[in-house]
Amino acid sequence: MDPTVAPLALPALTALAAHPWAYPLLETVHLLGVALLLGNLTLLALRVFGLGAALPVQPLARLSLSLALVGFGLAGLSGLLMFGTQPAELLANRVFTIKMVLLMLAGCNAAWFHSRRSLQLLDRTAKVSMALSALLWLLVLTCGRWIGYV
Repeated sequence: MDPTVAPLALPALTALAAHPWAYPLLETVHLLGVALLLGNLTLLALRVFGLGAALPVQPLARLSLSLALVGFGLAGLSGLLMFGTQPAELLANRVFTIKMVLLMLAGCNAAWFHSRRSLQLLDRTAKVSMALSALLWLLVLTCGRWIGYV
């Protein structure tokens, strides 16, 4: 990152942009959050699709969704801080915009999944929603990697 490009006028964001290892550390926290989020959602998706049927869904969901929320929080907070160091560049980046739309769609899908009590039903609709979730998160991950290359 070019430290001469002014981030938002907040001193902490200026320090993040200027320090040689602060931004890479922030990226590491972001990746840790993504790993917690996607790893636990994958575990839950496998259970929804019938793998590990001996494991009760509700306790597994409580554990995996709690860890996924921690991961989402880490990824979200670190993502906001990274965004704050170069908002103009990111807002002009088409892949970043697509990533944000995909995140919104993934959130809407998750809200719908849980509002219809899909973990209790484990029906075809729950499986379709879970497959859509996996696809959306894969696309979010892909866009996240492409942001720096377009």
